[in-house]
Amino acid sequence: MDKMEAISSLTHGITINERKNIVITGVKKIDSFDEEEFYLETTMGDLILKGEELEIIKLDTYQGNVSIKGKVNSLTYTENGKKDKESGIFSKLFK
Repeated sequence: MDKMEAISSLTHGITINERKNIVITGVKKIDSFDEEEFYLETTMGDLILKGEELEIIKLDTYQGNVSIKGKVNSLTYTENGKKDKESGIFSKLFK
């Protein structure tokens, strides 16, 4: 089994402890991240995590697990993730 087959067969789950530590399973790819936002592609869709002082603690690319610490403010699933946000901004500017 190669890496992509292993990740796509994993189940997706999110565990948040005391709004400070988050573990996300079933992560296919991290599109981008900084201390306020993470854009992740999961087996169940694109996920945007927003918060404060966010940082990756542990990344297991083979099993598709990510551990993040910092204050979690919101989790949002989108159909096209970051692309939706960008097209929304441009479509409003050029109407």
